[in-house]
Amino acid sequence: MKIAFCYESVLPARGGCETYIADLARRLLADRHEVHVYACRWDAKLLPEGIQFHHIPTPWAPRFLKPWLFGRNCNRALAETTHDVTIGFDKTWGQDILYPQGGLHIACAQHNLRKHSNRFHRHMARLGKWLDMAHWSFSLLERVQYLGANPPTIIVNSHMVREHFLRYYHVAPGQLNVVRSAIDPHRFPEQDRLKCRSLYREQVGIGADEVVGLFAAMNYYLKGLEPLLHATKRLVSNPQWLEGKPRFRLMIVGHPDSGSYVQLARNLGIEDHVQFVGYCPEMRNAYFASDFLVHPTFYDPCSLVVLEGLACGLPIITTRFNGASELLHPTPPMQEGYVVSDPHDHQELGWCMAQMLDSQRRQAFSQAARRTAAQWTFDLHYRQLMSVCTEAMKRKQVA
Repeated sequence: MKIAFCYESVLPARGGCETYIADLARRLLADRHEVHVYACRWDAKLLPEGIQFHHIPTPWAPRFLKPWLFGRNCNRALAETTHDVTIGFDKTWGQDILYPQGGLHIACAQHNLRKHSNRFHRHMARLGKWLDMAHWSFSLLERVQYLGANPPTIIVNSHMVREHFLRYYHVAPGQLNVVRSAIDPHRFPEQDRLKCRSLYREQVGIGADEVVGLFAAMNYYLKGLEPLLHATKRLVSNPQWLEGKPRFRLMIVGHPDSGSYVQLARNLGIEDHVQFVGYCPEMRNAYFASDFLVHPTFYDPCSLVVLEGLACGLPIITTRFNGASELLHPTPPMQEGYVVSDPHDHQELGWCMAQMLDSQRRQAFSQAARRTAAQWTFDLHYRQLMSVCTEAMKRKQVA
C-alpha cells in the first residue's frame, strides 16, 4: 500500500503525534508498505530509513493563516501523484482519512476554560476567545475538514473525542472509527531499569528512598500543574497522610520555562518537595526514576504520557477529561490508579497521591498497569488502523 502522511512538522523528539508518526512509519516500512511524508520540516535522523519526504514550502504567515497555507500547498503536492491512502493528522483537509490526535479545536477551547478556577478569569478567557483570530480561523477550518461535500473517514483515539464529534458537528456515526492510541513498547526496554533509575535520580538530586510522583507535560497550564502544586501542599501539610510514610517528591519534566511555577511552589512552601527538571531528551529515564505518574489534565484526547506510564508499570492518577482514562479500571484487582473528577479539587488529588505512598498499594497498581498495557498493544492498534485504511482504499477505488 502506498500511504501518505500530511503533518506540518515531524520532529519525533517533541513527542506526541510526531513520535507516533515515526512509530507507525517504522511498522509500515517493516511490512513493505510505501510511506510518504508531506511536511514543512522533519528530523530524518530520528525517523526510519525508507520514508520518502516531500517538502511543503510555506511562507511566513500569522498563526491563524498558517494551517490554511500548509493545507493548500499540501493538497497541491498530493495532486501531482497518486496514493492508495492519504492521512491528515491535524489542520489539513481533503485527505482520505483525518486522524486528529489532538482532538477537536472547538472541544479543546471549551476544556481550556476549565483550567481557570476563578469564574471571573474564566469569563475573561471566554471573552478573549471571541476576540482571537486564530480561534475563529481554526473553528472555520474544522468545518471545512469535516463538513465538506466529500466527508472523510475519521479516526478518533477515544470515545470522549467521538462524543465531541457527535455533539459539535453531528458527524454521521459511520464516519467515526475509534482506534485506541498505542505506543511502541520497544522505546522502553527494561534491561537497564534499575541502573537508569539510580543514575537519573542522582543526576537530578532525588534520594533513593523518596517516593516520586512524575508530572510530564509541555503545556503546564492545560495539563494541570497549578492545581497539582496546591494538592502537593495539601499532601505535605497533612500529618495523617504522611505518618509512617517515606518522603514524597514531585518531579516535573517537560517545558524548560517553569519560572512562574517555581515561584508558586516557593509561595506555597513546598519547594523542598518539588523538583523542576525541565526538558528530558530520554523520557525512559524519567519514567524509570518515578514511582507513579500524576497527570491532572483539563483536556487530553488520549494522553500518550499515560500510555507510556502504563507501559513502564507506573500507577496512574489522571482525570475524566483524559480519553486515556477510558482504559483504566476503577476497582481492584485491575485497578491501575485513580481518575479524579475535577483537577481543581485539591483535596481529592492530594488524597490520591497520599495513597501512592503505600508501597503495597503501589505494587498492586503497578502490576495492574502492566496488564492493561499488555492489552492495548501497538500491534492491536496497527491492525485496527490498517483495517480502516483498507476500507478507505476500497472506497477510493470504487469512486
